[in-house]
This record gives sequence, structure tokens and C-alpha cells, in this order.
Amino acid sequence: MEATMGRAVDSRNYQEDVSYGEALSRFFNGYIQFEGRSNRGEFWKAWLCCFGISILAGIVDSIIGMQVVSTIFSLAVLIPSIAIAARRLHDIDRSGWWMLIALIPVVGIIVLLVWYAKSPDPAPNRFG
Repeated sequence: MEATMGRAVDSRNYQEDVSYGEALSRFFNGYIQFEGRSNRGEFWKAWLCCFGISILAGIVDSIIGMQVVSTIFSLAVLIPSIAIAARRLHDIDRSGWWMLIALIPVVGIIVLLVWYAKSPDPAPNRFG
């Protein structure tokens, strides 16, 4: 794809490397977008940013003595976290409903973590 007024974005590049800022931007821009795919780097970088922010929110909460900031942040990222996890599963050609496997104690979480770390399908699949 040719670049016109900036960098070219190849929608078929399923292994695109994104920065932490871009991953967080895509995380919040796709707030309720459950269709499409999110690559491995986008998923893990967004998760790491949210994890870091939640730690900072916990520190702020301990300073003010109430769990206000972390609660608000947790509620703000609940739906986009589910959405990006579904899109990540789409990237390996699995339905987002597979997230329910996490309801199986220990084994379900391990299976999901392995799937989240799995390399993406190099070609288009039924999800994009």
C-alpha cells in the first residue's frame, strides 16, 4: 500500500508493531468494537499500560485513603478489555466466546494466556 500524506497503514499486516501509545489509543478507540482483529503486540502493550495505570491508581487511592480512582479506572476499562481480548482471539481464528473458558478454575486461565501469546494467523481468517 502506498503512503499518502503520512505513513501507509496496511490493514493486512497482522504482525504490525505498534508503540505503547498507539496500542493504548487503539484500546480506547475500539471501546465497544468486538469485530476485527488485534495483534499480539497491540493486546499485550495495551494490557501492560492498563496494568501500570492501575498500579498508579492504587497508589493514589492509598494516599487519599479511599478506593475511588482505581474503581473508576477499573470500570472505565472493563468493556474495552473484553473487546480487545475478543479481537485478540479473533486474531488466532477463535471466537470471542472462548473467553468463557476462564470460568474453569486454573486451566481456563492458562489456556487463555497461551492463546493470547500465540502467533497470529498470517493470512485473513473468518474474522478479518
